[in-house]
Amino acid sequence: MTTDLRQPADYDRQLADKQQQLQARLAAFDAPALEVFASTPNHYRMRAEFRVWHEGDDLYYIMFDQATKQRYRVDQFPAGSTLINALMTRLLDGVRPEQPLRHKLFQVDFLTTQSGEALISLLYHKRLDAHWQAAARALRETLRNEGWQVELIGRALKQKIVLDRDYVTERLQVGERTLSYRQVENSFTQPNAMMNEQMLGWACDVSRDAGGDLLELYCGNGNFSLALAPQFRQVLATEIAKSSVDSAQHNIAINQVDNVRILRMSAEEFTQALRGTRTFQRLDGVDLASYDCRTILVDPPRAGLDPATLNLVQEYEFILYISCNPDTLCDNLAQLTQTHRIARCALFDQFPFTHHMESGVWLQRR
Repeated sequence: MTTDLRQPADYDRQLADKQQQLQARLAAFDAPALEVFASTPNHYRMRAEFRVWHEGDDLYYIMFDQATKQRYRVDQFPAGSTLINALMTRLLDGVRPEQPLRHKLFQVDFLTTQSGEALISLLYHKRLDAHWQAAARALRETLRNEGWQVELIGRALKQKIVLDRDYVTERLQVGERTLSYRQVENSFTQPNAMMNEQMLGWACDVSRDAGGDLLELYCGNGNFSLALAPQFRQVLATEIAKSSVDSAQHNIAINQVDNVRILRMSAEEFTQALRGTRTFQRLDGVDLASYDCRTILVDPPRAGLDPATLNLVQEYEFILYISCNPDTLCDNLAQLTQTHRIARCALFDQFPFTHHMESGVWLQRR
């Protein structure tokens, strides 16, 4: 099965519906007109994962209907990048005749970049041995000789085999700058690269005159930290996932940014450190009092901000809130708008033709 390409008129209708819904919800907080950033209707996802179905000597990708739980065959994936679509068929053509590669293969994950790199993870219900490694290396070399910039990884229970490297490097255009970001397998990255560029550009625009230093919670691989760094004296950012912290440190170095510091801490831990209720060895040598953080940036998980962090956020003059869940965003805004007003807000259509709404809110102290 190949899902039909979505038409621009269909896309415009679904985007207008999202805009209406989000604007209505933010109206309760006296929000200004919503700035809307449209995605391309097709080929916007830079990552995708598919289950693999075996049928006799054949194997093919499947997905499951969320409503009926029925499986259906997927030969092409219009939401996926053009590189994902090109590699879907080519990969299975290479796996199908090789018993070590096809045996008990149950899932394939793709991570691609706008710069043409691809990381493919093959997941198995078996132990991976030397025969698998030899076959995987041969396939990787064949693909590279054909011009694909591809990396292959094998995964099984308590086993991960990296043939060369487990990351790709994405390049994003933010204003007049081109920023490089290492994206590691199984770590969080923004799935819609074009929309990510729009989001970073908007964040730079709204905070342009904030001044002072920036505190960022949930910084990931430094996605916002690096883009915003030139606008602030210093950037102090926190992240709990080790792979993301390692990527952020690498990204700081390759982009030659000298005013960003990453702390491996959760938002809750950092709040406790600022309050003085707990001490952390990870903060040895960090003089928190030397920072003049007037702006705080939060990009929390779907659950939103915990009560202690929400109270902390209110203490800053400017708040940049990036949200992936309008429900928890509105819950948090009910408290934040007691002390701050919404100066600007935006809808970023990360996932066309879904109910998902990514948004940004810029708040200033009343």
